[in-house]
Amino acid sequence: MATTNKDVLLKVNGLQVAYGGIQAVKGVDFEVREGELVSLIGSNGAGKTTTMKAITGSLPFVAGDIQYLGQSIKGRGAWDLVKLGLAMVPEGRGVFARMTITENLLMGAYIRSDKGGIASDIEKMFNIFPRLRERKDQLAGTMSGGEQQMLAMGRALMSRPRVLLLDEPSMGLSPIMVDKIFEVIKDVYAQGVTVLLVEQNASRALGIANRGYVMESGIITMSGEAKQMLNDPKVRAAYLGE
Repeated sequence: MATTNKDVLLKVNGLQVAYGGIQAVKGVDFEVREGELVSLIGSNGAGKTTTMKAITGSLPFVAGDIQYLGQSIKGRGAWDLVKLGLAMVPEGRGVFARMTITENLLMGAYIRSDKGGIASDIEKMFNIFPRLRERKDQLAGTMSGGEQQMLAMGRALMSRPRVLLLDEPSMGLSPIMVDKIFEVIKDVYAQGVTVLLVEQNASRALGIANRGYVMESGIITMSGEAKQMLNDPKVRAAYLGE
């Protein structure tokens, strides 16, 4: 569906990121509007994760700007961004391995002080991810990759984000777990959370998105409505194996 009348929540302008002597992102422009699910697709090494790290402040950028809610967030740390309503589920999940599942979820609510709301949201996460309830006292580091992905998503949602950034959520997961993760992404979006999804699985990512961007070698090479991109011969040849 088109959402051109919606406010732009996240805008990336001329973003350039270099590290280790390599310019990984070479002038990227894209935007995410309120109420959208936007997918950023591309092969491994295209610069997708680097872009996400720049957005969330974990990598500095050498040129361009990133705006959230109309204000530049250059130099802002993850702590500030979460308080502003921008939360990320990083590639590799990044769970606190020596903490329990419940403790990990509580860490996701560190910016909040409403104990009743936090308890209610933990219960909500257990309803979304029943497997987490079954293992709530288990150390996160002993869980499977799929379970850790569920936990990382639940932890991010505990901050009640306005925009959720997901970096390669299906990487390394079994087909059944990929199905579950994408169902949860759709559910989260349906509940009113704006989503930016970075994903190598182009078919799945575009299948649930409103709009999409293709990134190759540090630049955006294509953008458009997700359904149209799914039917584009170039996209199908490059990313869908057709």
